[in-house]
Amino acid sequence: MASVTAAPEVMVTADGTPLKVSLHRALRRNKIRAFLLVLPLLAFLGFTFLWPIGVMMFRSVENSLVSTVMYRTVPLLAQWDETTGDLPDEAVFEALVQDVTEGFKNRTIGKVGTRLNYEEPGMSSIFRTSPKKFKKITEGPYKEKVIEAHKGWGDVDKWRLIKREGRPFTSSYYLAAIDRKLDNLGSITSQPAERQIYVKLFIRTLWMSALITGLCLLLGFPISFLLATLPTKTSNLLMILVLLPFWTSLLVRTTSWIAILQQHGVINDILVAIGLVSDDARLGMIHNQIGTVVAMTHILLPFMVLPLYSVMKTIPPSYMRAARSLGANPALAFWRVYMPQTVPGIGAGGILVFIIAIGYYITPALVGGTKGTLISNFIDYHMRVSLNWGLAAALGIILLGLILFLYIIYDRVVGIDNMKLG
Repeated sequence: MASVTAAPEVMVTADGTPLKVSLHRALRRNKIRAFLLVLPLLAFLGFTFLWPIGVMMFRSVENSLVSTVMYRTVPLLAQWDETTGDLPDEAVFEALVQDVTEGFKNRTIGKVGTRLNYEEPGMSSIFRTSPKKFKKITEGPYKEKVIEAHKGWGDVDKWRLIKREGRPFTSSYYLAAIDRKLDNLGSITSQPAERQIYVKLFIRTLWMSALITGLCLLLGFPISFLLATLPTKTSNLLMILVLLPFWTSLLVRTTSWIAILQQHGVINDILVAIGLVSDDARLGMIHNQIGTVVAMTHILLPFMVLPLYSVMKTIPPSYMRAARSLGANPALAFWRVYMPQTVPGIGAGGILVFIIAIGYYITPALVGGTKGTLISNFIDYHMRVSLNWGLAAALGIILLGLILFLYIIYDRVVGIDNMKLG
């Protein structure tokens, strides 16, 4: 007689719903509830962080100004063959007169001149002086009269530039950010030697940030070790001294270094008083790279001390005693037992100080002079002074890309999982 296997009994809840279905519903409700709780934070981050980055990325390639203001000239130039070396035809010059005259009334043609002047100096002057002369041109032939109004309009390269920058998107800002440009035929070439500044600034920013990070580690490690090994009452008192700079204005701390480092400042006066330096050979420690490194090291030192201290505080002292009891001398025990356990704190403090230093601009602007400024100072300059937002956006995006690249390298070499704050 064949045996019959009974079907497994399905567990249900009090209302008759299968237990498995009920658990899935409960988990889904918990996920929705958790998402709704963090939704305000996600919206805040998106509005204050991701959206500005997206806007700046768009600004770095957006180029609609020329085509918007010169809406008659640009479409006609698109049909012009600039490789022949001949000037555009009569219709283009007629459209130019109409666009420049209308743009002058709307006060927009000057912006076009400024935009084109970023690519070739002298374009702003052409657009500034032409409108008044174009008012007298009411009939053809337009080409001869326009060139007579300003000889710059007889230069084929000027028309090539207008045609190229009349496109809705451009790579000019990114090329300028790496000291490159497009020549008259659209090929990428180097900027003139006197205008090649941004690559040097990027290199200076990277190595100065690395130097400041190294100095912060060199100074912060013994401070953190001392705070972690002293009794709690004493270490808490010393920790107040570490945190004290956060309670002082950044401008006050920076200007204090100006008073200390200047040629008639405290340090130079002491060196002259003790005879190490003559009065007519005082050291120049301000408005250069020395001033930037010293001031920024002082400002960023707490950002290295705090992660190191939080990690060192969790290392049991018994490890060092055990190493000593097994025959290791204090230096070997420190290097082989204690030091490897501080690597997560070194990584956290190092990456924190480096990222802050690479984007700093207030302190270098005050104490750096012309030799101690960083790339962030030029981003600030183009946003506030020259109003070249496209170039500022390109510089910022390249700087962000460099930081992400170095972050990926750090993750591959050290491992981001090995970084912790305690």
